Amino acid sequence: MSDSPVIALAKDFISRISVTPEDAGCQDVMIARLEKIGFKIEPMIFEDTTNLWARRGTEAPLFVFAGHTDVVPAGPSELWHTRPFEPTIIDGYLHGRGTADMKGSLACFVVAIERFLETNPDHKGSIALLITSDEEGPFINGTTRVIDTLEARNEKIDMCIVGEPSSTHFVGDVVKNGRRGSITGDVSIKGTQGHVAYPHLADNPVHRAMPALAELAATTWDNGNAYFPPTSFQIANLSAGTGASNVIPGEFHVQFNFRFSTELTADDIKRKVHSVLDAHGLDYDMQWTFSGHPFLTDHGDLLEAVVEAIEEVNHQKPELLTTGGTSDGRFIARTGAEVIELGPCNATIHKVNECVKVADLEKLTDMYQKVLEKILK
Repeated sequence: MSDSPVIALAKDFISRISVTPEDAGCQDVMIARLEKIGFKIEPMIFEDTTNLWARRGTEAPLFVFAGHTDVVPAGPSELWHTRPFEPTIIDGYLHGRGTADMKGSLACFVVAIERFLETNPDHKGSIALLITSDEEGPFINGTTRVIDTLEARNEKIDMCIVGEPSSTHFVGDVVKNGRRGSITGDVSIKGTQGHVAYPHLADNPVHRAMPALAELAATTWDNGNAYFPPTSFQIANLSAGTGASNVIPGEFHVQFNFRFSTELTADDIKRKVHSVLDAHGLDYDMQWTFSGHPFLTDHGDLLEAVVEAIEEVNHQKPELLTTGGTSDGRFIARTGAEVIELGPCNATIHKVNECVKVADLEKLTDMYQKVLEKILK
């Protein structure tokens, strides 16, 4: 039995070894399909990253599908049931690196658009795709730079579905209608190195820092709200010492991350952290890495259309959540666009034996097509 259009296209994408920041020709495949149905193609290559902006139409509203062709490394191939870049169907599941995150969604985007245009060639508004090869990596030259380019020429996205794997047990059971913000702090606390037998001649920065770190860990940063859990502070890495058991370290390095709700801003967090470190009299250097603001789409035409489309396919409404990590949706939301994440189940993403149910990709295609019909028909 031959594969359906969406499975055939997904297999084509998965067979291409597009580990960040490589695209491996995935976008060329998309371009060939999109040109045939009237899209204006605009490649945007920044440094080592291949991006695609493809648009059909010039009027508002501008509806966008956003996603990425890059994948994380497959890891040890001997741990896989199948070869990671040879897409294989086993017991109704499509196996291969990127099936869920997120080449399956890319195939659903394209096929849903093709089907929509068959019956709605003169649709209202515009459809676009924003595709990058740098989502799993440092996210410096990908979606954020495409958005900068669009903003500079006042090309405004009104609504966007990001195809990240948002679902938990079955496709469409969860929709991510927002994400927490993320900021990382790297602090070096200074002391004086010395012999452990002569502590009065040294100043142990680990001992000095522990009360401050304990206070930060015990702090209630906020209580969250109806859409977001409370802000989370987590220490990720600690390092100090020379490796010798008889040397008091002269410096203590700590890395921590905040996943924060709309109740706080990055500046609020910075001020509080510095006030705690200063109150404990620490001598320190601090570097901050800001990954993105929290965003939320709690109402609007897009959310309404997505919920209705899912209900029509699944016969039940999705749960709206903002949990999980960050996504490129944060770069799109900052423009004022309505942003929703809707994609396959995330149980196997970044794991060996990544897979997605074939039937889920068919359903996801139907959902995307129905959203287009509700917004642009």
